[in-house]
Amino acid sequence: GLGVLPRAMAALGAYRCIECNGEATELYRDYQRGVLRISICKSCQKPVDKYIEYDPVIILINAVLCKAQAYRHILFNTKINIHGKLCVFCLLCEAYIRWLQLQDSSQNTDPDDLIRYAKEWDFYRMFGIASLEQTSFFIGIFITLWWMTPEMLKRKSDFILLLKALLLSTYGKLLLIPAVIWEHDYTPLCLAFIKVFVLISNSQAIRVTLNLNRILPWFAIFFGLILENGVVCLFQKMGWDV
Repeated sequence: GLGVLPRAMAALGAYRCIECNGEATELYRDYQRGVLRISICKSCQKPVDKYIEYDPVIILINAVLCKAQAYRHILFNTKINIHGKLCVFCLLCEAYIRWLQLQDSSQNTDPDDLIRYAKEWDFYRMFGIASLEQTSFFIGIFITLWWMTPEMLKRKSDFILLLKALLLSTYGKLLLIPAVIWEHDYTPLCLAFIKVFVLISNSQAIRVTLNLNRILPWFAIFFGLILENGVVCLFQKMGWDV
C-alpha cells in the first residue's frame, strides 16, 4: 500500500504522471494519523501514480505487458539502481547460451586441462562479444535519437536516464535461463521470441523516457541493429565464432 513508499520521496519533487507524463511535485499527501491520499494530476485529473498502491508482482506483470504507465512508474517515480547489475547478469546469461551452442558444435571430448582452459576462455570471449554487440546497439540508438531529436538529449542527465531505461528494458534476457533449463528442440525459436520481446521493451523504454511517438523509437532500434550486425560481421571476418 501507500505505507511502503518512503516518505522522504515526497519531498524530492520532479515526479511524472503515469497517465499523461505531466510533471508532479508529489505522489501522495500525508494527512497524519495514517491518512494518505494519492495526488491528482493537474493536467489529466487522474491519480499521478496508482502503482504506489500496487503489489510489486502486479507492477512487474504490467511491465512485462509493456504498459507505458508501468514504465513511467519504474523510471520516474521509484529509485531503482539495479540497472548496472541487471545488465551484467543479462550479458552473462547471453554469453552462457552462446558458450553452450559453441560447445555443442565441438565434438572434442578430450578431458585434458588445456582443453578445459580453452573452453573457459571461450566463455569469457563470448561475454566480451555480447558486451560489444550491446554497446554498439546502444550507440546506434543514441546516434539516431541525437540526430533526429537533438532537443531531447541536451543534457547529460537525459543521456543517463535513457541509458538507464535501456539497461532496465533488457530484463527480457533473463528468460534465457528457463530456455536453458528446459532445453528442447524449439530452443532457437524461443531465443528468437526473447530477442523480439527485448526489442519491444527497448522501444517502449525509449518512447516513455523521451515522450516520443511509436515510429521514432523503432527507427532508432533499427539503426542500432544495423550497427550491431556490423560488429558481428567484423568478428566473423576475423574468424571468431559468434
